Amino acid sequence: MPPFLANPRSSSPLISPFLNRAKGFYYRELDRFATKSRNLSWIRSGNESSLAISTESSKDKIENPSVYRRAIANGIVEILSIYRSAVLHVEQKLLSETVPILAIVTQGLDKFFVLFPPLHQLICEIERDDIRGGQLLNLLHKRCHCGVPELQTCIQRLLWHGHQVMYNQLASWMVYGLLQDKHGEFFIRRQDDRETNQGSSVQDMSEKLGRLSTDESLTDWHLGFHIYLDMLPDYIHMRVAESILFAGKAIRVLRNPSNAFWCQGAGNQSHSNMPRLPLNVKGNARNFPLQKEPFVATKLTGEELLLQSEADKIEAMLLDLKESSEFHKRSFESAVDSIRAIAASHLWQLVVVRADLNGHLKALKDYFLLAKGDFFQCFLEESRHLMRLPPRQSTAEADLMIPFQLAATKTTSEEDRYFSRVSLRMPSFGVKVKSAQGDLKEKPIIDGNPGGALSSNLSLDMSPDGWDGVSLEYYIDWPLQLFFTQEVLSKYCRVFQYLLRLKRTQMELEKSWASLMHQDHADFANIRNAQFDGSISLQRRQRFRRMWRVREHMAFLIRNLQFYIQVDVIESQWNILQDHIQDSHDFTELVGFHQEYLSALISQSFLDIGSVSRILDGIMKLCLQFCWSIENQDSSSDPSELEHLTEEFNKKSNSLYTILRSSRLVGSQRAPFLRRFLMRLNFNSFFEATARGVLNVVRPRPSALPVLNQQ
Repeated sequence: MPPFLANPRSSSPLISPFLNRAKGFYYRELDRFATKSRNLSWIRSGNESSLAISTESSKDKIENPSVYRRAIANGIVEILSIYRSAVLHVEQKLLSETVPILAIVTQGLDKFFVLFPPLHQLICEIERDDIRGGQLLNLLHKRCHCGVPELQTCIQRLLWHGHQVMYNQLASWMVYGLLQDKHGEFFIRRQDDRETNQGSSVQDMSEKLGRLSTDESLTDWHLGFHIYLDMLPDYIHMRVAESILFAGKAIRVLRNPSNAFWCQGAGNQSHSNMPRLPLNVKGNARNFPLQKEPFVATKLTGEELLLQSEADKIEAMLLDLKESSEFHKRSFESAVDSIRAIAASHLWQLVVVRADLNGHLKALKDYFLLAKGDFFQCFLEESRHLMRLPPRQSTAEADLMIPFQLAATKTTSEEDRYFSRVSLRMPSFGVKVKSAQGDLKEKPIIDGNPGGALSSNLSLDMSPDGWDGVSLEYYIDWPLQLFFTQEVLSKYCRVFQYLLRLKRTQMELEKSWASLMHQDHADFANIRNAQFDGSISLQRRQRFRRMWRVREHMAFLIRNLQFYIQVDVIESQWNILQDHIQDSHDFTELVGFHQEYLSALISQSFLDIGSVSRILDGIMKLCLQFCWSIENQDSSSDPSELEHLTEEFNKKSNSLYTILRSSRLVGSQRAPFLRRFLMRLNFNSFFEATARGVLNVVRPRPSALPVLNQQ
């Protein structure tokens, strides 16, 4: 402290009371705050023992240290140094004058009357409310808006010091993927505090990166970090904060590739082992053109996934913001968007190109969306007799393994390198059935953990036949677990179970037609051979003809529904997704497009409309019961059972048509191809007539039979 302040009596007695009562008080309080906030006793080098740190901390009685307060204290020290220089300058002028003049003091120190009281009020509020971190930046930003230019410049300088800390934290997060926030002042925060107690030196960064395992990387991506709104300044938009969060998580992933991903491409892998190399998808009309040659991965490092030049570019953008004398919101948001674009582009390169995302999407379409119709037709054929019996709780999935393997052997799935990732299971029984190719030695896990199989956790009610719980699992490697989350695989599994029931129903209706024809031909042969009474056989044939018509009604509805879902919904949405994949080079955009793809599949298939979904389930169950009743019926069977099934089917099919043709569905954009489906159903006005009650399908009049019923 200058001699003039330390001993005011050394100068003119006219100004001593003035300094003591005004600026001296504010100077003392501001200096006390700066000294307290700049106390570095809580910082210790990494080689000191924790006991020594605890002892020194308790001795100094430092409570709630804050790097942001220390930065503000540095700004206050700058202001106090200017004040001291001004006082010394006034003292020199007064000492050079024979008679001290009060105007010299007023002229030299008048501007500090404007600065010190608001600054004192500011530090009192900070200490009283324990303001720190982003809250402190927010307070300073609000105080900048005042009508006093000198005070505004002073507060802006304090805010600049606070932003220096924020930019250092942003650089650590968006360049290295590390969260340097020992005291919980940054607006990006961990769900747990695993790293908050670690050192913050630059030397520790490489050690932290080396300690991060793949498990931690995936957990951090899905659940590890979040935006802490209490520390988010108001002048930073939520969208910008989300971009910062994403960029840091992406850099964290890129700097820590999986060890298993490093070793992809080893030439000693056999065809039956789990395929790890992202190769081109064969046999796809809309093949993804990003790779024309198989990618042979070598040992990858974080530097190869994120080049040092790119990291330097990110750091340079943050350095430009840091060196700016003022905070410009537009420049800040532009820099954040650019950094986010760099991170998203590199993550896209990792997931889409290196990990062969499109090949896995095609595999999910083949197996979860039944695009490989030959495989599932063969599987249902082989397991048909098994599924006629109730599933045994102990061996249900093991029983399905044989037809599952036979179907792969008899179709092209055996040559599909993605097939070994597919597993068949029934969630209600909890035993997984491996695919025909190879044994997956890695332990499958769920909930987005690495190296595991993602499957559905849907708690489905078992249907009367007990096999509606059959579902699939798909084995996902790093880094595809960033894209295929547990929620995504659950949606795929939901659509698969629905499509499998539909295809099974369609196949049973085809088989029932063969059974009816066989019985009719047998009866006709018996009549010609005069083995049966002619009147009885004629009645039997008439009853069969009624069954033909009912079966044709069922098959007509199921075929059109299946065609609508497979062609109008799945294929059209798949083509849209492929166009997006080819045009987009941003990982977050790709995730959004895929979510839209799945949502469209579910909504346009009416799985999210409870009334329609229940009616469709009821129709499929009635069709199966009808087919089984036909094959099990004999001359003594009660025809009232079939008539009851027919009547229930008519009610449900009419209800389905009435709901689907409502203006709320037809006029909306949720199902753009619904009109085509309704046109196929009602091409001869049969459904519309029966829905109005004009015709009775159970006992139709001969003149009212539609064209589709004529055999």
